Amino acid sequence: MNFEYDPKTPEPIVRRDFLKQLSAAGAAALMAGEPRSLSANEVGQVEHPEATADSCILLWMAGGMAAPDTFDPKRYFPFKKGLKVADMLSTFPAIPTAVDGLEICAGLEGIASVMDRATLIRSAVQPDLGSILHSRHQYHWHTGYVPPQTVAAPHLGAWMSKVLGPRNSVMPAFINIGQRLEGVGESEELKAFTTAGFFGSEYGPLNLPYPEEAAKSVRPPEGMTGKRFVNRNNLYRQLIDRTPQRELMSDYQQESMLRSMDNAYRLLSSEERDAFDIALEPEAVRQRYDTGRFGRGCLLARRLVESGARFVEATTEYVPFLHWDTHADGHTTADRMHKEIDAPITQLILDLEERGLLDRTLVVIASEFSRDALIEGQPGSNAADQAREKVDEVAEMKHYGLHRHFTGGTSVVMFGGGMKRGHVYGKTADERPLLAVENPVSIEDLHATIMTAMGISPKTGFDIEGRPFYVTKDAKGEAVKDLFA
Repeated sequence: MNFEYDPKTPEPIVRRDFLKQLSAAGAAALMAGEPRSLSANEVGQVEHPEATADSCILLWMAGGMAAPDTFDPKRYFPFKKGLKVADMLSTFPAIPTAVDGLEICAGLEGIASVMDRATLIRSAVQPDLGSILHSRHQYHWHTGYVPPQTVAAPHLGAWMSKVLGPRNSVMPAFINIGQRLEGVGESEELKAFTTAGFFGSEYGPLNLPYPEEAAKSVRPPEGMTGKRFVNRNNLYRQLIDRTPQRELMSDYQQESMLRSMDNAYRLLSSEERDAFDIALEPEAVRQRYDTGRFGRGCLLARRLVESGARFVEATTEYVPFLHWDTHADGHTTADRMHKEIDAPITQLILDLEERGLLDRTLVVIASEFSRDALIEGQPGSNAADQAREKVDEVAEMKHYGLHRHFTGGTSVVMFGGGMKRGHVYGKTADERPLLAVENPVSIEDLHATIMTAMGISPKTGFDIEGRPFYVTKDAKGEAVKDLFA
């Protein structure tokens, strides 16, 4: 018995087709002209709300974090041979939090102690998108659009970078920490949404896969200082202008790339680059964060926001069948992930609060979908079932856990940034299927909430190659007002 994907299923074919579609969209992005803001008569009068946050940190639990084993505990039975899978809802007991009556799962004791600073959404929902693939759902979550698109959709961070601009003219507005884009499975799919899309390179992310090496990314090569550094920058600009790919780029996209180089040049020449060096933190502070690469990423995110970054994503990293992608050994893997995220997230919230930054920094913990032990997608779904074997009883520890992709009810945690404190919104059923049964929150409405907190109207739109494109799909996202303080 196992819960892993069967390689004979149609999924690899779906992924190949998806990759072709993404490649086509990427090529279209290079040729796209300058996006034009939609006028009032095209989209209606857009009035940006008053921002409750100046910056946003997205803590991305890549791979599908199971809500019943993290922030939405259900009926619990400990591991034993012969346990009926139908009875396996949560594999961790519930623990109290700093909010009276609110419980989350054991293993997250640190986060439990700061839940009085949080709003917990227990009713986020995702569509099945035809096939429940990590690549499709991560693209959808990060851009608000379902692939494939005829244009390359911008990441949420790129929207903030484009509409709001940088908080500090030297600091990149959009920084992505912890995700390798080379040498891991589905790397092309990850690259597809980790971009500025049609907005152009200057609004795209600075990618820092290894937080401990971030300082090297913003330093000129050793010995490359003064006039030599300036000359090298000028020569590189000339090389870009002459590259064969130049013919595939619109003037706007080329100019955007050159502006991104100028931005990078300013950063490499500035004092702000010290913000990227986590070694400058006291040893005691580094130890409180250092549970691994994600923990170090949380420390780096804090330093970057302190120095004026607008949007920072720090991720546990998506690699197929690792981390939160718990198709086998679900409980054991989730236990390890608890240990990886609990201390650094707790410390991040405490540090932001101590520095007076939490009120104006929106911190979001989210994942592409939840998990269940039995159900793929949700009841009635026509999506391809990727978990092929049906088992009735747990025979060994590797079967104990939540293995299947579930889109019917997911948890999202939001700290600071104008959100209520110690608040729970929405509910999932207490028995399987664990569907959202109160106040479901769609991707569109979740994005509208985040953008509203940042002072961006959910109806903000641009014309790209004759097509209107909005920050929430079809400008239909509505902020969940009950979440705001």
